[in-house]
Amino acid sequence: MDRNPGTSLPDIKAALRREVFARRKAAHADAPTRAARAMATFEAAGLAAGAGVVSAYLPIRTEIDPLPLMAVLHAAGHRVCVPVIEAQAQPLAFREWRPGVALEVGAFDVQIPVEGDWLEPELLIAPLVAFDRGCWRLGYGGGFYDRTLEKLRALRPTRAVGYAYAAQEVPEVPREPTDQPLDAVVTEDGVLRP
Repeated sequence: MDRNPGTSLPDIKAALRREVFARRKAAHADAPTRAARAMATFEAAGLAAGAGVVSAYLPIRTEIDPLPLMAVLHAAGHRVCVPVIEAQAQPLAFREWRPGVALEVGAFDVQIPVEGDWLEPELLIAPLVAFDRGCWRLGYGGGFYDRTLEKLRALRPTRAVGYAYAAQEVPEVPREPTDQPLDAVVTEDGVLRP
């Protein structure tokens, strides 16, 4: 990653995304095994304890698949929801998800439930491009999760857990003042906490 003084933060983030996308793609070649280990790690750590409403995501490209975990959380009595992009530069909304729910294609070609209650999560399981040991997250660049976490955390305690392959770890995620930290990151290799 280029960290020359003349390089802009957006350029540094773009270079880091390219680097980690390649590593994530390689890790995704063994996706079912890695996702099963990540799910077991999440469950063993009890990360959903106390959260009545949990958001996760419907995976795109080479993101680690949280669907088996979402089904387990739903079966355990949590209300599960997924993010919906309603407008650029706005916080996310969350629509209830359950196994077998009808889906449609939303913004950025992400699937979303056709119907269901709009919920406000107490725990967000967030996709990411890269993370570091301080539990800082590099996303796709839209700022949706940062805006959402800022909004929710202003209302009440809201936890956020990154869900990723271990190969997505980097020494340091470049940060901006608007970035929101994660409370933990779960990978197939374990749980990181700041």
